[in-house]
This record gives sequence, C-alpha cells and structure tokens, in this order.
Amino acid sequence: GSEFMNHQWLARRIGASVYFADPFCSGQKGAVENANKLLRQYFPKGTDFRDVEQAELDRIQAKINRRPREKLGFSAPRIEFFKLLT
Repeated sequence: GSEFMNHQWLARRIGASVYFADPFCSGQKGAVENANKLLRQYFPKGTDFRDVEQAELDRIQAKINRRPREKLGFSAPRIEFFKLLT
C-alpha cells in the first residue's frame, strides 16, 4: 500500500536519516542538479516522458551509467556499483 511510498517508513526500515532541500535551492542538491544536467543532454526541458519509449530511456540510462566521473576516480557508476556486489 501507500506505506511503501512513505519516506518515514523507509527511513526506519533501512535505518537512514532523511533530509529535504529547501524549494528552489539548487545548491542544496548538487547530485540531483548534476543528474538533471546529464539528462538535459538527451531530453530538453519540458519533455513529456510519456511520449518516450522505454527502450530509449534504457539506452540513455546505460550510456549515462557508463560515463566516467571525476568523483569516482574517473571510473563509471556502473563499474563501482558492481564492485560492491562482488
């Protein structure tokens, strides 16, 4: 039910703290803004994602996740994620 979409439930379940950025304060959410910038390379602002095929979303997601990041020592998120599983 809706309990699974509740941030308080999730925070208790995984033992995490939850913080929210102030509205219109992009400086408080750098990672989100960076992700938005990456997505805007493929989808202009105002894109209606209901009109985008899932295969296209999957292709772009894979491309972004293979992209090296300075914060990861120029490794890619996909590589770092799978290192955690081994």
